[in-house]
Amino acid sequence: MAVKVRKHVLTMLHEARSGHTGGSLSAVDAIVALYFHHMRHNPSNPRDPNRDRFILSKGHAVPALYAALAECGYFDVSELLTLRKVNSRLQGHPANTKTPGIEVSTGSLGQGLSFG
Repeated sequence: MAVKVRKHVLTMLHEARSGHTGGSLSAVDAIVALYFHHMRHNPSNPRDPNRDRFILSKGHAVPALYAALAECGYFDVSELLTLRKVNSRLQGHPANTKTPGIEVSTGSLGQGLSFG
């Protein structure tokens, strides 16, 4: 799954013509391990009160999280190609008001510490 998510990240960033390749790719293994092997989460009910919460403090690495969320079924994989486009739910930093599966809107490095 990690290879598939990496491919999605590279495709998304190429299509968007901007983004943080290194930061996104460096987060893939941890995100895949958590979402596919350890976390309790439910794509059918993203606000399930019994879910585990994942806070991406390094917000600029969100393409990796978007790719994992799409593979988990939070939204269609085809939506990944809308990264950083006008009116897309998938922007350059996570926004919990727009994207299913995003717990906290983050941006600045370390910002997630204040939520965790």
